[in-house]
Amino acid sequence: MPLIFKDGVPENTHPLNVVEGNAAAGPDTEVTRPPLFEVYMRMAEELAKRSTCARLQVGTVITDARLENVVAIGYNGNARGFPNRCDTDEAGRCGCIHSEMNALVKAPGHLPDKVAFVTASPCVMCAKLMIQANVAYVFYREPYRSPEGLEVLERGGVKAVRYHRWKDAWR
Repeated sequence: MPLIFKDGVPENTHPLNVVEGNAAAGPDTEVTRPPLFEVYMRMAEELAKRSTCARLQVGTVITDARLENVVAIGYNGNARGFPNRCDTDEAGRCGCIHSEMNALVKAPGHLPDKVAFVTASPCVMCAKLMIQANVAYVFYREPYRSPEGLEVLERGGVKAVRYHRWKDAWR
């Protein structure tokens, strides 16, 4: 029996998005309201607006596996108590703590199969931290300047999905 993707995004194989069935006889597949995946992505975009990084503002929302609870949030910027600006203008050395790192230090480590929503795909180190933190899915809006983080996620068994289909809908 064919698979139906509730949000219309076949790359999104999260268990809450996939049902078996016949499109003609199965569940209503017309998307009439923002999917939860998009709602969390938009939350990450709002968080990114708090970033103080001069080069790239990134936001992260981490939920439980059933997308019922936000367990942590983060955005990139300097350490608590430090000036709200980058240490340098050099790309990759600005001194900002990445949004994923800021969220992961707040997320319960024992919680399995967490889902992360990030406005940019993670760098290598953030990808490794996500693997260590039991993140099962990473949804991202735009690719980071280097695809290496996505390669690390794949190697670590984390499903990464570029989630941009609904970006301009319902605005």
